[in-house]
Amino acid sequence: MKYRVSLYVTLFILLLNCSCFAVSVRDVAFTPKNSGKVVFSHDDHINKKGMSKNCRACHDTLFDLKKKQRFTMADMEKGRSCGACHTGKNAFPLAECSRCHQSREIMFNVKATGPTGFSHKSHLATSPDCGVCHPALFATKATKRFSMTDMKKGKSCGACHDGKKAFSVNRCVTCHPVREITYQVKETGPTHFSHSAHLTVAQCVECHPKTYAPNQKNRRVGMAAMTQGKSCGMCHNAKQAFSVKECSKCHPVRELKFEEKSTGDVLFSHTFHTGLYSCSDCHVSLYKTVRSSTKISMTEMEQGKSCGQCHDGKSAFSVKEKCEVCHKM
Repeated sequence: MKYRVSLYVTLFILLLNCSCFAVSVRDVAFTPKNSGKVVFSHDDHINKKGMSKNCRACHDTLFDLKKKQRFTMADMEKGRSCGACHTGKNAFPLAECSRCHQSREIMFNVKATGPTGFSHKSHLATSPDCGVCHPALFATKATKRFSMTDMKKGKSCGACHDGKKAFSVNRCVTCHPVREITYQVKETGPTHFSHSAHLTVAQCVECHPKTYAPNQKNRRVGMAAMTQGKSCGMCHNAKQAFSVKECSKCHPVRELKFEEKSTGDVLFSHTFHTGLYSCSDCHVSLYKTVRSSTKISMTEMEQGKSCGQCHDGKSAFSVKEKCEVCHKM
């Protein structure tokens, strides 16, 4: 009986010493008013070196379980609460806010330029100190929108994106999406505008918003207006860039085949002719920029119509000779 009592006492002491490991702990979520949600993991902390499942490392010396007092970041920076360990020596510093506060990728719906993304992830990879931006530049909640004009004056993103600390806000495409544009031109077919090609030689501010609003609501401008320096003609003047008169640089052209049973099919090469002449030499005085259903006879050509205007034996070989050049007999 004596030994049995002694055994019970020993078992009781062992269970008492081990009871701390049977305590149920859970993750605690905090929702601060001005920053992202914070989740505190008991499991992570009690398994850290130096703490070794010692709850008394924090309770009740740092955190009183009865009072449940909340601490501000200012308190923590003075060494209270989490700040007792998170000094950059015992554990990562408080300045690495994203280690505790949840951040997210943000998408701004900009009416003029389309969805514009802001990546906390990429910015934190450059500087883990959230204090660089918050709250001096941005409140840690929905904040006032700033215009590009504001940014160029050093506000908002422009505080860093000045071309020195980080790329300039003038490099619009780094943040704003751009796309290749195709205009459906009735007379000449699909006409492509490549942002990618133009951005290799020019900046967005050279065209937007002075010449074009950064949306699809710009008024269409004809070739006549472009030759007078409007729209594309502002740069495509044969000085800054190729002339708008070099139509085939933008408008698609193709090789033409005219079926002629009596003399063999006739091939017309745009490639060959645009190497010698400008498109305006033929369009639109001689030919509309669409396939015509009207056929011109050789007699009419000999009278100076259609091909005969140039193929007169002076400007080019005569339609009266060298028939085999065009007719594949």
